Amino acid sequence: MEARQEAPLAAPLKASAATPPAFDAAFRDRLDTLFAWRRDVRCFRTDPLDEDTVHALLATACRAPSVGYSQPWRLVRVRAAGRRAAIRALFETANAQALAQQPEERASLYARLKLAGLDDAPEHLAIFVEPDPAAGHGLGRATMPETVAYSAVLAIHTLWLAAAARGIGVGWVSILDPQAVGAALEVPAHWQLVGYLCLGYPAEASPVPELERAGWERRRPLAELLVER
Repeated sequence: MEARQEAPLAAPLKASAATPPAFDAAFRDRLDTLFAWRRDVRCFRTDPLDEDTVHALLATACRAPSVGYSQPWRLVRVRAAGRRAAIRALFETANAQALAQQPEERASLYARLKLAGLDDAPEHLAIFVEPDPAAGHGLGRATMPETVAYSAVLAIHTLWLAAAARGIGVGWVSILDPQAVGAALEVPAHWQLVGYLCLGYPAEASPVPELERAGWERRRPLAELLVER
């Protein structure tokens, strides 16, 4: 079988493309709609994602901004059934510990929440960060080294929006031991886990976050979050 020719993940823009496009009101309205419908998905259909679509999402993620142009994210596509099973076991352990730590009045609600789509999502993606990348030559992170990890978060959010625009859901599984995940995936020991993502078509769609629908939390208005000086 002929090997698939891989295109560069993020081809640089040509210098001739220096004139910015005009984003009209209709585009901004649709962008606002995208923001409203981007959800943290936990219930997936098992339909596989097209290989070209997955590659396009990964390429888009790599267009995210990064401190000093360091591009410190490292993307691990988890495809082997044994490794997925290992991640699933790590989640079960961490979730049981989290449940035990819940106050009595919230424990039953916590137990009813679906907190991972690990079983049904056709794609698993672990996002790690190289904490001291050679790229970027240290620019911008001497006083705030955490911006390296923030850069990987921006890559996740960029992928998330690109996925939502294609009708694909993303679920961020954070109830995991980061070091155990790194060991299970056999990545370099100094890489730091930023996020473990499930990707696939949502079993249902809603503009209201699942945790809000379940009664776990509400969206706070801007007035509660904004401070002016």
